[in-house]
Amino acid sequence: MATPAIGAGPFWRSVVFLLDHDKDGALGVIVNRPLESDVDDVLPDWADLVNAPVCLFDGGPVAMDSALALGILRGEDVPVGWRRMAGKVGLVDLDGPVPGFGEFAGLRVFAGYAGWSPDQLEEEIEEGSWIAVDAEDADLTSPQPENLWRDVLRRQSGDLRFWATFPDDPNWN
Repeated sequence: MATPAIGAGPFWRSVVFLLDHDKDGALGVIVNRPLESDVDDVLPDWADLVNAPVCLFDGGPVAMDSALALGILRGEDVPVGWRRMAGKVGLVDLDGPVPGFGEFAGLRVFAGYAGWSPDQLEEEIEEGSWIAVDAEDADLTSPQPENLWRDVLRRQSGDLRFWATFPDDPNWN
């Protein structure tokens, strides 16, 4: 999660779901930035499977002309084209067959992704730009993604919880 230290830009108040983090860097998607483009306009076959709001999400500033999807399994059966990332959350192959209705408890489509070079994310955490918190599956498909940054902070303990009340513009305080 972005801290108030990120005052502007694509990561301001962002909630990022990390998909991969190793010696080569980190990769994730911003899960709280809905775009005005409907999924039906770019991937009509997938629109009925996507959770509301049924729009594309700004996954991050890298490769905005590409799409990736995250699906949350409903049960234990793994649909063709789904690859586990964490728990019941996995990447969905948008070029593969469209799964049957009900196979996913949730599905989101992202334009672009967020990426960090080796040690970059660790350095940004060290300087106070990011905090690592546990994700909940429901974070990925929140029906009110514009509230997600504050919602995730409110469920934290200690001082992190108070950041949810941080004003959008500190000059307003």
